[in-house]
Amino acid sequence: MYEDIKKNKIKTGIIVFVFLSMITTIIYFLCYAFGYSEYAIVIALIFSIISTIATYYNCDKIVLASVRARPATKEEDLQLTNILEGLMITSGLNSKPRLYVVDSMQPNAFATGRNPENAIICVTQGLLEKLDYYELEGVIAHELSHIKNYDIRLSAVISVMVGFVVMLSDMFLRISFRGRRNNNDNDSGANVVILIIGLVFLIISPIVSQIIQLAVSRRREFLADATAVSLTRNPDGLISALKKISSDEEELDVASKAEAHMYIISPFKNKRNKSNLFSTHPSTEERIEALEHLK
Repeated sequence: MYEDIKKNKIKTGIIVFVFLSMITTIIYFLCYAFGYSEYAIVIALIFSIISTIATYYNCDKIVLASVRARPATKEEDLQLTNILEGLMITSGLNSKPRLYVVDSMQPNAFATGRNPENAIICVTQGLLEKLDYYELEGVIAHELSHIKNYDIRLSAVISVMVGFVVMLSDMFLRISFRGRRNNNDNDSGANVVILIIGLVFLIISPIVSQIIQLAVSRRREFLADATAVSLTRNPDGLISALKKISSDEEELDVASKAEAHMYIISPFKNKRNKSNLFSTHPSTEERIEALEHLK
């Protein structure tokens, strides 16, 4: 497990470096296209460094804002808070994660944060209402395992940075098309450059997104499932929870492709039970089979 944690920290560093390089390149060409070539690389570096630092330290807040989550309370979510209190005893974690709830009836959950001291577990209202005590315990134990193994840092950084790159590609296209409507001889060359950059990033963004998300290996889900069972001593609870979540037909409107890998099961119904080279999750059947062997 310690080796897995070390690998996750190294992967996070690599992804942050790649992100920094991509943002620097994008901003450099944007500045160059507008005639700021002498200072373009300086502007690009300053912007990319600031955005990378801000993203790293605020990745949990950005993710929570994107799903419009509210803090859980003992008054409204007593069972959830009690389950977490009980699992903290066996988890070995020194800091208790904060709990949040998403107003959606699709049962699902994810953990996020840059480290165990700043961790968050977020569940949907559907998870609280549709799962029984032991099923919910299995899901929370699974998310605690991601926190303990530093999966959350890697997942949060990936989701926010991928989303940022997609946003920049969209910005390029908007600027270029607006420029074409107000085209003149002086800025036509800049508009062409911006349009080309925007089209390139629009094409490669989904590819980059998929490749980076695959850095969060599907093996992490198997490991988190196994660790959850070691915490609860009850594989049947997690098995039943996985079956309920994967068969549920509710939509999760706030879910995005950049964050899909964070959830315990894909929030997109058409991708839940498929397992191939480009899947961010193993199939539910594979996970259940692995859990059955732990009995």
